[in-house]
Amino acid sequence: MKIVAFGASNSQKSINKAWATYAAKQLDGEVEVIDLNAYEMPLYSVDREQADGIPAQAQQFYDKIGRADALIISFAEHNGNYTAAYKNLFDWASRIDQKVYQDKPAVLLATSPGARGASSVLSIAQSAAPYIGLDVKATLSMPSFYDNFDGEKGEMTNPDIQAQLAAAVATLSE
Repeated sequence: MKIVAFGASNSQKSINKAWATYAAKQLDGEVEVIDLNAYEMPLYSVDREQADGIPAQAQQFYDKIGRADALIISFAEHNGNYTAAYKNLFDWASRIDQKVYQDKPAVLLATSPGARGASSVLSIAQSAAPYIGLDVKATLSMPSFYDNFDGEKGEMTNPDIQAQLAAAVATLSE
């Protein structure tokens, strides 16, 4: 199984990228972790699209999703919503096909340093899933990232969340 994982953030120290990476490595298969910084493009606008077309990075992202068997996406939350970097990449890719995620099975995650664990953006992503081609198999929000995950070791420290994560990612193998 080829798993594509990414944190929906352009932070170099993204806790969501760390969590998506950790989650993907719980499965047997080939794991490719995407860095959203590789897909930096001008801010989407209809005028820009008409003048210059769709940037190559959007097509590259869309093609990478197409080659995956399953997806693990961990959403960072900015003011209760998607990050600007993720939203811009998604907006450009959706001009290729509204179903950007091509009906791939997916586990959607979210985390933050706070007690709500980016649950607002996870809810938004889950609500949008049927319209954007995400076959959501499971979702999981991890609150208080730094209390539950050792970033230096790249390990979960909370056994209850580890068990929830194992059950969530196992749905991709079913």
